[in-house]
Amino acid sequence: MPKAPEIEPDWELVRKRNFVERLKHEKGGLEVIHDLPAMIAAGYEAVAEADMVRLQWYGLYHDKPKLGHFMMRVKVPGGRLTPHGLRTIGEIAQRHGRGHGELTTRQNLQLHWLEMARLPEVLATLEAAGLTTAGACGDNVRNITGCPVAGLDRDEAFDCRELVREAAGFFLRHREYSDLPRKHKITISACAHQCNAPEMHCIALLGTRRDGLPGFGVKVGGGLSSWPRLADDLGVFVPAAEAIEVLRAILDVWREDRRYRLSRARARLKFMVDDLGPRRFRERVEERLGRALADGAAPAAPADEYDHAGVHAQRQPGLAYAGFPVYLGLMNGEQMVRLADLAAEVSGWGGRQGSPEVEIRLTRRQNFILANLPAERVPAVVERVAAIGFPLAAGNLRRLAIACTGNPFCNYTVAETKGRLQQIVAHLESAFGEQAAALGELRLNLDGCPHACAHHWIGDIGLQGTTLRERGEAGERLQGYDLFLRGGLAGGAAIGQPVLRRVPGEVVHLAIERLCRAWLEGRQNGERIQQFFIRHSDDQLVDVAGVPAEVLTR
Repeated sequence: MPKAPEIEPDWELVRKRNFVERLKHEKGGLEVIHDLPAMIAAGYEAVAEADMVRLQWYGLYHDKPKLGHFMMRVKVPGGRLTPHGLRTIGEIAQRHGRGHGELTTRQNLQLHWLEMARLPEVLATLEAAGLTTAGACGDNVRNITGCPVAGLDRDEAFDCRELVREAAGFFLRHREYSDLPRKHKITISACAHQCNAPEMHCIALLGTRRDGLPGFGVKVGGGLSSWPRLADDLGVFVPAAEAIEVLRAILDVWREDRRYRLSRARARLKFMVDDLGPRRFRERVEERLGRALADGAAPAAPADEYDHAGVHAQRQPGLAYAGFPVYLGLMNGEQMVRLADLAAEVSGWGGRQGSPEVEIRLTRRQNFILANLPAERVPAVVERVAAIGFPLAAGNLRRLAIACTGNPFCNYTVAETKGRLQQIVAHLESAFGEQAAALGELRLNLDGCPHACAHHWIGDIGLQGTTLRERGEAGERLQGYDLFLRGGLAGGAAIGQPVLRRVPGEVVHLAIERLCRAWLEGRQNGERIQQFFIRHSDDQLVDVAGVPAEVLTR
């Protein structure tokens, strides 16, 4: 992709070329809330497209097929929810969203089927529960993610929960950060396992200590979508007390450079970092701060990915946390309410005076953790959660498989996502039977479009929806999937490569089965599937997948 123009454009040219910059100049995204009553009175069909775009600043998108219903994204900084918060969201889903709910890869919760006329009530209900959708979409600092067991894990360098809360509030209160060139993704964690995927964020603060002082290494410029890039180490150490100041300086360097507002296609921070390189970008940040940053290095990546699944003792004596799989990330309103009620009940069990409230923590793999459980009562809690629909022993395939929203809600998807992934997982479970455990922690990531909300670039096997060149008997478009191999995070951090193109949907599960069998039968020294794929050429893997060449060119 070409670099930004050498001469910085003026605002007139930016607003002439970029529709979203023009509409933000006319009225800020967060200001649209004041117009909501008039929009409701006028009716959905009469709302200007510019205001529909501005509604994204409140986490609202058209549900497909744009006939009056909305998706709403609720921000959950660090993935931390109280029982009251989860119950509130569940009741909204039941009352206004036909019961539908889903967990996202950024520790958010999403609802669907919301009608415009109900939005003021819904937003007020969320606010009363200490929740918000403001900044969940649009050109904002999106939900700030972190380790879902922050403050609990025995191995973390220090507790980042308060910093995540402060940073989320700071960038929401200061309205200049709701007028960014594009969306911006921050993660803050001191997790020893780096479970929060710092490699793929615009800014990642990685907790460490220097001479006992808590602080952070900093990575910048990561991101996926249609132009994936792994983050660079900025080469600095930032004391925890200066973290927000440095985050702000990084954002200011980017947002004030109009070169990255001219085109939406290259407005993300990763393009600026790629243009300048980490050294020159650091110089700009230091110039903005008015001082040099201390040299340092981000903590080394762990060997393998990790997601805190299962039961673990907390650093607090007598307490434990339990990580539960949510198959396909789907959690309906009734399940939210029942889970919230269980968490509240456990919080009140005898002998817990002075103990922290049981919390629900959302993970980036669309699962959840119950935190602050009395260790001796964990088996009873696990049994109760299974009855709600989330068995702890569901298996790794179901725990680790993630798919984007897709049909029937998303206007961008070109292929089935959650339904297709369900079919693939069911087929692998059936095909491998008792040997399915040998697949280990196989990560299947399936997206319905290039936006990569389910991170197909970094899965063990990533799938991106596409359409076949040929049509069906009735002229309909036929669904297919590009398969991305060799991607990963942690010690194997790499962007996946598209090895198989346009695999028809009706046979994609067979291709994946064959790839997995070839790995299990041919791996060397217990190598992970990523290393197996790296060791084989594209042609070899295409041959292994068993999809005829004439099919791949359809």
